[in-house]
Amino acid sequence: MDTEARILWEDAVVQLKEKELGASTIAMLESCLPSALDEGTLTVATNMGFVKRTLEKQRDVIEGCLEQAAFQPIRLDIVVERKADDSIDTHSDLTKEEITSWQEDVTTKDVPPSITERIASKVSQISTPTDTLARRNMNPLVEDISINDSELTFDTFIEGEENRIALQAAKQVANGMSKNFNPLFIYGKSGLGKTHLLKAIYNYIYFNDPSRICVYKTSRDFLNDYVRALNDKNNGNNNALSALTGYYQDIDILIIDDFQWLTERDRTIDYFFDIFNYLKDHDKQIVIAADRQPNQLGSTKKKMDERITSRVGGGFPIAIQIPDYELKLTLIKTFYERQKEEGRREHSSLYSGSISPELLEFMAEKSGTNIRTIKTFCHKCLITATEREKLGYVLEKEDVHRLVKESFPSEQKIVTIEEIQHCVEADYGINHKDLIGSKRNKELMEPRHVAIWLSRNLTEYTLADIGEKFGGRSHATVKHSIEWVDKEGKGNRVFFDRIMRIKENVLE
Repeated sequence: MDTEARILWEDAVVQLKEKELGASTIAMLESCLPSALDEGTLTVATNMGFVKRTLEKQRDVIEGCLEQAAFQPIRLDIVVERKADDSIDTHSDLTKEEITSWQEDVTTKDVPPSITERIASKVSQISTPTDTLARRNMNPLVEDISINDSELTFDTFIEGEENRIALQAAKQVANGMSKNFNPLFIYGKSGLGKTHLLKAIYNYIYFNDPSRICVYKTSRDFLNDYVRALNDKNNGNNNALSALTGYYQDIDILIIDDFQWLTERDRTIDYFFDIFNYLKDHDKQIVIAADRQPNQLGSTKKKMDERITSRVGGGFPIAIQIPDYELKLTLIKTFYERQKEEGRREHSSLYSGSISPELLEFMAEKSGTNIRTIKTFCHKCLITATEREKLGYVLEKEDVHRLVKESFPSEQKIVTIEEIQHCVEADYGINHKDLIGSKRNKELMEPRHVAIWLSRNLTEYTLADIGEKFGGRSHATVKHSIEWVDKEGKGNRVFFDRIMRIKENVLE
């Protein structure tokens, strides 16, 4: 790339961002590669004819910014340079046993048609992909948005300190404004909003940026497509697997949800990373969500290969933290107001009741941390308040207490210290002997402190009783562990999130 051409193009793009051209047009400008600056002509290259035709319509504006940046008239020459078809020679094959084990998942009546059938239906609609719309229509991986999913947007996502960075990163990916979030890896326990963010990215691109092809898949969907294609290949359709690979290669943004489930399939993860490496090497965007951070991927018996965890975690890994009281209160107030507004809009008497500000605060104090469950809990409280008012009463704390027990039963579970120790040992990858033993190296002290802290918070044992369960430690030693975790948790959100995840595992 010519250095002068690159500098001039970058300066011009900065000015063009102030021209209100739209996020999709700016994304197209940033995707072009300046290759030469010769005798007053700047040449930029794109691999898509659709981009060239779109930018040609803005030629006067672009050349005006180029002239301002160069202090002389500059002509723009946009060329289309198609990249060679880099086919993937994947070595990721399934054993007969694995194929058999998948048959029940991929042959039921509820699953969509096989990838081969979907390819055939798309090919019948269009024969030669000449622009993004044609590519979108022809690619069987692109699916329409369901009615339920259409509500999962950035506007309906409830922002708090615990998810703010993840939200901003997701918006950057959706806007196509930065290459610093590739891959974007969002992690956190179930029910914190990861899927909402992923589908918000998909919905934004689907409705606002037709220049990019975006595909959302759960890891199960991805593997189902792969196994169907492999079965088709084994049944005589030799092009099935290469066709599937080609369609994954052709997309611009791949979103994979529940990635931790995919990591348990040792022999099939290779196929995903064939796709991953191709997309990454060709400047395509990848977004992944999982219930744990990259270095904790894999089963408890066998951690994932470091070459894989380093790749998925090598872009921008960011946690969605467990909501504290303030965010839970914001969630409950927002869900309450939205449900009331829905009732007014639909003239429904189910949501006509009222909940006092004091009770909303009490609901936030007593609720669990799963946002999906909090929404359902709020829904139940509003319906109950409506029913109570029809009988001439108001919603009381006793009613909320009952609904808390129904909505968050795990919070009422009786826990043993042995269960806590087992969950801590599994999460940190240590054995029981080391956890309760006398070794004091850092790798053992943290999980020991955590296990003692959880024992104090989840059981009714005294400090002396807890000490006995941890190798006969003294009252003072147990108290020190509790104070250490309290202090560390206040200043380290990642550490606090890990404790809360272990707590959830204990309560399941």
